Amino acid sequence: MEQLKNSTLVGKHIVLGMTGGIAAYKAAELCRALVKAGATVQVVMTEAATQFMTSVTMQALSGREVFTSQWDSKASTDGTGNAISNNMAHINLTRGADAVLIAPASADFMAKLLHGRADDLLSLLCLAKPAEVPLILAPAMNMEMWAHPATRRNVAQLKADGAFVLDVGNGDQACGEVGDGRMLEFDEILQDLVAHFTPKLLAGKRALITAGPTYEAIDPVRGITNLSSGKMGYAIAQAMRDAGCEVTLVAGRTALGFPRGIKTIPVISANDMLAAVQTNVDNADIFIATAAVADWRPTNAASQKIKKDGSDKNGEGTAPTMSFVENTDILATVAKSARASSGKLYCVGFAAESENLEAHAKAKRERKGVPLLVGNIGPATFGMDDNALLLVDANGTTELPRASKTQLARQLVLEIAKRLK
Repeated sequence: MEQLKNSTLVGKHIVLGMTGGIAAYKAAELCRALVKAGATVQVVMTEAATQFMTSVTMQALSGREVFTSQWDSKASTDGTGNAISNNMAHINLTRGADAVLIAPASADFMAKLLHGRADDLLSLLCLAKPAEVPLILAPAMNMEMWAHPATRRNVAQLKADGAFVLDVGNGDQACGEVGDGRMLEFDEILQDLVAHFTPKLLAGKRALITAGPTYEAIDPVRGITNLSSGKMGYAIAQAMRDAGCEVTLVAGRTALGFPRGIKTIPVISANDMLAAVQTNVDNADIFIATAAVADWRPTNAASQKIKKDGSDKNGEGTAPTMSFVENTDILATVAKSARASSGKLYCVGFAAESENLEAHAKAKRERKGVPLLVGNIGPATFGMDDNALLLVDANGTTELPRASKTQLARQLVLEIAKRLK
């Protein structure tokens, strides 16, 4: 949860509604994560939800009394912390809330919302919430229930009525079947909440981002690569998407799973990455070259594994000699294109240095011909979850102090949005 501290969730008040379903255990993790991210959480459970998770557990995780019945006479607290003893929890609990999040949202409960039924506390407060308080649903059900025409109609109508219905996951289900319908994992829901509350500064823009290392083959089992983990590029892609941008990510080999909601093109070599960029860059308004692209590749990769020749006295042999050819500079190529030169494509480069960061970053910006160059000390950040950045443009330099890569990505998005204005 480090990456979500000081995020858009800090200070937000979330009403977390829970309906009946085995996915209720994920709601416990979600509640804990929301609190750690800086939000306050008011849990409201249906009677069915209490069959899967106790209110005692949710109270311990949220730090607030849990409501389970419309007839509960205890004082209810609104989003500003005011305790009200009028026995109208269905009214009070959503006043001052930043969102009502139903997780899990069962098929039955979504059908109930669609028809405006209000026969328990949770459905009552969904109907009585102020119009400006968003209703966010995280569905959870069996794959056949999710695919049923009635559920598809209900989801479509709920969206038309203004509700935000999150995706479902695919995989093993508690019933033993495998398919769509799983509730998203708690960190995925958290990510979607962050995106929901993030100002859409780049709405309508399209971004092409490269990330991760390239790999240049020596033979079928060996190659040349670098220590880039891809984490910074992935974080930037997510932050751009959160800001309303349509993102395409060209990713070298990393240990990271492809991000949800982002078109991701996997590549291996620098030439692969160049081809993917050239195919997609004409549709982009912003190009961010975060990837650590190999400057050179072996002139001729061997078609079979190179063996020791056993020519010396130890039977080991001498090391093979290698020659190299320079890879095409992807960033410079894009920056010199007609669209970039005319200002229709905004280019951002990255420089991973080992010393003299400011001098090298300034020189690289001039050499590449980009309006913004982002520098960092590579050995101090490769593989880590945090980083420190130096932004270099025509007006000078701006330091972004060490922080999580997620936080830095959000700051970089703000900087890009300011420059695009």
